[in-house]
Amino acid sequence: MDRIDSLDALRAHLRVFVAERDWGKYHNPKNLAMALVGEAAEVVEHFQWLTPEQAENLSSATQAEVELEIADVLIFLVELADRLGIDPLAAAQKKLAINGERYPVERSRGNATKYDKL
Repeated sequence: MDRIDSLDALRAHLRVFVAERDWGKYHNPKNLAMALVGEAAEVVEHFQWLTPEQAENLSSATQAEVELEIADVLIFLVELADRLGIDPLAAAQKKLAINGERYPVERSRGNATKYDKL
C-alpha cells in the first residue's frame, strides 16, 4: 500500500477500499455517524477508570490498541465528511475561528468555563 500522507489521499484510498467491497450501500451518513460514535467509545474504554497519570503513561500494548481505535475514528470521520461533501480541514479552521471569538485569551486562559458562562 502506498503511504497515505494527507486527508485527500486517505479519502481517495477509502473510496477505492469501500467500492472494491461494495460497502457503499452500508456507508450512508447515518451508519457512518453511528460507527464513528462506536469507535470513539472504544477509545474511551481504554481510559475509563484510569487516573490522569495512568492515562498519560499507557503500556505499549494499550498504546498500540488505542492507536488502532484512533485510526478507526479517523477513517469513519473522513468517510462521513466525504459523503456529506465537507472538507474536514476547512471545517476545523472555521471552528477554530469561532472558538477564538468565543474564548478570548484574556478571559479564558487557564479557565475551563464554557464560553456562555465566561
